[in-house]
Amino acid sequence: MANVHAAPVGASVAGFLQILRQRQWLIALILALVVVTTIGVTAFLPKGYRATTKVRVERPDGQVKLFQAQTSPSYDPVFLQDQFKIMQSEKILYPVIERLDLNRKIAALKDSPAAFPSAVTYAILTRKMLRVESQRASSVIEINVDAEDPQLAADIANEVARTYSADRIALATSDQSEGMAQLRQELLKQEQAVTRQRDAVEKLRKELNISGVDLNARYSDMEIETLRQMQNTLIALSVDAIGRKTRWERFKSIPAGERQSLVNSELIPDQNIQNLLQAYLVADQKVTQLQGRLGEAHPDLIAAVDNRAKIKEQLDAQLRGYENSLEIAYKEAEARVAELKSQLAQAKVDQILSARDRMRPFEEAAQKLEDETRLLTTLKLTLRQREIDFQVPKKTIEILNTAEAPRFPIRPSWPLNLTFAFVFGAVLAVGVAVVLEYFDTSFRNVADVEARLGLPVLGVIPFAQDPLARGGDDPAELEPYRVLYTNLNLALKPGQAHALVFSSAGPGEGKSTTLHRLTRLMGEMGDRVLLIDADLRRPTQHRIAERPRSPGLSDLLTAQKTLDEVIQKSISPGLDFIASGAAGNFTLSLIYANRLRELMTTLRGRYDRIVFDSPPIIGVSDTSVLMTVVDGVVLLIQHRRNPQSMVLRAQQIVGGVKASILGIVLNQIPGNAGGDYGYYTSNYAYYHEGSRRTRRSARSDKKPEAGGEDRLDLHE
Repeated sequence: MANVHAAPVGASVAGFLQILRQRQWLIALILALVVVTTIGVTAFLPKGYRATTKVRVERPDGQVKLFQAQTSPSYDPVFLQDQFKIMQSEKILYPVIERLDLNRKIAALKDSPAAFPSAVTYAILTRKMLRVESQRASSVIEINVDAEDPQLAADIANEVARTYSADRIALATSDQSEGMAQLRQELLKQEQAVTRQRDAVEKLRKELNISGVDLNARYSDMEIETLRQMQNTLIALSVDAIGRKTRWERFKSIPAGERQSLVNSELIPDQNIQNLLQAYLVADQKVTQLQGRLGEAHPDLIAAVDNRAKIKEQLDAQLRGYENSLEIAYKEAEARVAELKSQLAQAKVDQILSARDRMRPFEEAAQKLEDETRLLTTLKLTLRQREIDFQVPKKTIEILNTAEAPRFPIRPSWPLNLTFAFVFGAVLAVGVAVVLEYFDTSFRNVADVEARLGLPVLGVIPFAQDPLARGGDDPAELEPYRVLYTNLNLALKPGQAHALVFSSAGPGEGKSTTLHRLTRLMGEMGDRVLLIDADLRRPTQHRIAERPRSPGLSDLLTAQKTLDEVIQKSISPGLDFIASGAAGNFTLSLIYANRLRELMTTLRGRYDRIVFDSPPIIGVSDTSVLMTVVDGVVLLIQHRRNPQSMVLRAQQIVGGVKASILGIVLNQIPGNAGGDYGYYTSNYAYYHEGSRRTRRSARSDKKPEAGGEDRLDLHE
């Protein structure tokens, strides 16, 4: 069988626009369905409200230095990312859940009879309700809460802001409180040391019988000055060792999982650790984004998770190394203090062995008392400075607004949904139209029909909503049938009576209505025409002509009626009619072929044109019998109804019975069909416009007469 697949749709803009014009009603229908469906779904979606509160957060700069200018904090994206995590952590949200009784309220919104566990409520909050974000290069954080209850959304947003603010203030003051407590303990120990040393000095005074000695006197002796310098150095190293020990013990007491939050603070200023933490946060964000779009087994997601794990291991190793460095620094400071004490003791021994052996113990005791007193004074000043720092206000967090219950929902978004519906509907509709056009194997134009079938096109009948409507003498309606009538006469031998069969490949192609109007035109043009309804199984002509179905052809072939009894005279000027007959389940088999030939011989003497309205060629044998007794076959094809393979099969059947196909009639051609169809439809429209002007002129010039209205006769 010949290849009947249509050529691919052309890629030109003109061809694409032609497809849109031809499928405009399908496109409009699909677009309307998508839009209406979107409107219906949007109308029934639950409404969601968003409450927003804003918090300004700044990174703390550590201790406030007295007599130093305070600089404004800089933007730190890593610090803000840490705050995002903290705001959405269990530490902040669990107190919010408890204070607002969210386990019960969220369970009620989800139509659950029992309250949710806190873990379930926390998951719902972080995944569906709470969104924390900030603008680029800004320290203002927006806390957005989405909920079906507007008041609940506002309450959650405000409570999260308050809880986070309280936690941030407590964290900022806890570090200083711990440091001052440690300093107080060291101050108490130093006061006790000063008291003990003062008692030792007084004891030596009595033992050595020394009186009137100025403890604040300064000696010019070089050895004494050296001892004093060593003692001052020992004091400084002792204070440094105490600070390093405090920092190491404090860092060591912090769990490993919470050490990341100390990066960028005063405790961990290491730049390498800061860079690793920023890389870890970027990797964690990437994993979160991929988890929303990809499956767990996707290679990209697995690679991102492995990368995050590697960075996490490096970060933990750096933090452990930082802890070790603190311990090593503390032990080094202790070693320096011990070594300096040893050197100082040796220097004192050497000094005692000098000429001033007798005064040396007392002077050393007095010097030690002075050193202990100086250390005590230093600790008091340090503690006082810390207390002043603690009292100086540090505005590292500020709640900028209080969230209020929103009046209007943010979802569903009507503009967004409708825009998406129009865009998606248009893309879907155009896509469906292009796909249908690509897989449409029907004939596309007149040239395609003539090339594939090798037969001439006798006529092109435009699309009409009601093909049987009486158009009067309107040339725009009659002209396609005039063209068909003229081409049909040119295809037949002149001066002879001819019997024709009008048929189609399949049912429902408009064959009967087209044939009825054609035979009426034949009669009006002066031919003697007989129309025979040979579609005995599904007759139509009697309904079109509004005549009885019987007696008819089946009665004539079965010899129940005579020829004159079945002919219905003059159903229109010059047109007689034989109906199908009332016999049920009647089939035109070969036994009636001779009877049909005899009938044709008789009718040729009475009529110029004998036209059979036959059943479809494919699937029904009646047409094959009829084609053996007539002079020719006219094949009618409806626009874009049946595939080419079906029409080609019908042509093969006609050729198989040795019948001659006079030509093709293309039916129901829409005005926007394009291609060479446009030559026909545009010319018909030209006559249509002319007839409108003629009728308007006739109506304006008509005069009332007793005989009725004047009628303009345009028949040639």
